[in-house]
Amino acid sequence: MGKKDREREESLFERFPTAKAYAEQIRPLLSEYRYRHSINVAFEAVILAEKYGADPKKAAEAGVLHDCMKDSSPAEQLTLIEKAGIHLSEVEQGAKKLYHAISGMAYMQEVLHIHDREMLNAVYYHTVGHAGMSPLEKVIFIADFTSADRDYPGVERMREKARKDLRLAMIEGLSFTIKDLAEQEVPIHPDTVAAFNWVLMHPEHF
Repeated sequence: MGKKDREREESLFERFPTAKAYAEQIRPLLSEYRYRHSINVAFEAVILAEKYGADPKKAAEAGVLHDCMKDSSPAEQLTLIEKAGIHLSEVEQGAKKLYHAISGMAYMQEVLHIHDREMLNAVYYHTVGHAGMSPLEKVIFIADFTSADRDYPGVERMREKARKDLRLAMIEGLSFTIKDLAEQEVPIHPDTVAAFNWVLMHPEHF
């Protein structure tokens, strides 16, 4: 972890001790890369939360936890999902990349005993989105695209939009997701399409 990453981590944990406690609990589950990404997402989520009216404490905690199961095996994730009583849709069953968001929410419920619905939804929907997203859900969705460790083509444009207009950032992020999946010729989650349409048709929610 580089100097700037450590500084972000120290700043985040100083402000939000509960986020630090969660990070310590999930760190054994994560690679160094995934842990660093999680801290960076949490740091970015706090910035966005303070700008767009979400709860910064919840943003820090959900940011830390959003990928908590991503380095676990699909079998481990499915076991936790089943334990939590969650039933996967046909699209979800065939898309292992979606497991981690669902199992992450299950981990929060079953292991960490977190029952705050907005936080749970922020993790559950951070990959696919959905119509009617709350401010916290939007913030985690976009922070995952714009955290300091991201370096994909177009990330600077995404960061600029995120700092200026959350709705434009959501349109960009959802468009990116839909285009990427379409080009791969893999199913697109109905919630992603619904989220895209909702953002376009309801600017009053931003």
